Amino acid sequence: MTNTVRVSVLGASGSIGVSALDVIASGGQGSPDFSVIALTANRNVGALAAAARKVRAEIAVVADEACYSELKSALAGSGVETAAGEAAIAEAGARKADVVVAGIVGIAGLAATLAAVRQGASIALANKESMVCAGKLLREEARQSGARLLPIDSEHNAIFQVLDRPERVEKLILTASGGPFRSASLQDMAAATPETACAHPNWDMGAKISVDSATMMNKGLELIEAAYLFDVPESRIDVLIHPQSIIHSLVAYDDGSVLAQLGLPDMRTPISYALSWPRRMPLPGLERLDLAKIGRLDFMPPDAERFPALTLARGAVSAGGGAPIVLNGANEVAVAAFLQRQIGFLRISEVAGQVLEEYLGHATARAEPARFDDVYAIDRWARARTVEKLNLAA
Repeated sequence: MTNTVRVSVLGASGSIGVSALDVIASGGQGSPDFSVIALTANRNVGALAAAARKVRAEIAVVADEACYSELKSALAGSGVETAAGEAAIAEAGARKADVVVAGIVGIAGLAATLAAVRQGASIALANKESMVCAGKLLREEARQSGARLLPIDSEHNAIFQVLDRPERVEKLILTASGGPFRSASLQDMAAATPETACAHPNWDMGAKISVDSATMMNKGLELIEAAYLFDVPESRIDVLIHPQSIIHSLVAYDDGSVLAQLGLPDMRTPISYALSWPRRMPLPGLERLDLAKIGRLDFMPPDAERFPALTLARGAVSAGGGAPIVLNGANEVAVAAFLQRQIGFLRISEVAGQVLEEYLGHATARAEPARFDDVYAIDRWARARTVEKLNLAA
């Protein structure tokens, strides 16, 4: 890697993108010299334009083409190139960069992530849905291009930091805060609103990821992602509730050692590790972990009755083929419906399970997608069936 690290941030206006830009701007002595190539956003033109001006990005791209004139006007005279549309988002991922932060939420981020992999960049991967839906295909693309997949989800980044002898691993242990409903009754969960579901006790995240955390589908998707990222069967991946979110994940080795990565719940730490890998960079303004002040760390197993999403995720990754794609697509539709107050909270995992069960009844369900077009076709089926089951307007 050269002295100047060329970085693109896909999803620059989201929580991951904002944290990544903060890390890029915080560089001091011992930090890389960052040059920002491309920034993208869905439709938040104000945040995108302000960030592009601040970091002097080469290009700013908005996914919603209806927002293009607003973006062009906001960046007039800045020297920042502008573009719009889904194809332009993928082209931004394909622009030559050393590191591409893949922070677009959902399968919508797959095309741009794939473009970045194909150009051989290191991928600072927060878009877990890309790995969930196309993990084996992406790994093969990375092998061919020389791209490196550097996870920045705090759990996978923690494993990445302490996984020095993969052949000796007995188990990966993903930790989960338990979300806002960790100790809630099923009755309380049934009455949940988008506001209560998004009130995460430890992390500041977008609405979709916050709801996934509340159902624990987020942890289920992370389990699938871990299986593909680290080539470990789901039977050797555990999930442990850890309310303080201090231990971000653990790796158990066959000599009885269990290694953990600890830190305060702040996404800037894993992001900085990916941006500066294989080195580390200082984050002088970040609050430091004080274990004596925290005083205790608690752990407990997840409740499968209240959080069935974990069981669904294990079933999907065990079945293989298109099952993880179906689970992800059905969940995305159901979460969107919940956020629009069209369905209740418990219905999210329920309908995702129904669509997954229906899919697994198909003769071809366990066939591995051979192409990315297959991934998108399965995803479209899952979304259409979920819309039908929820009686939503298509």
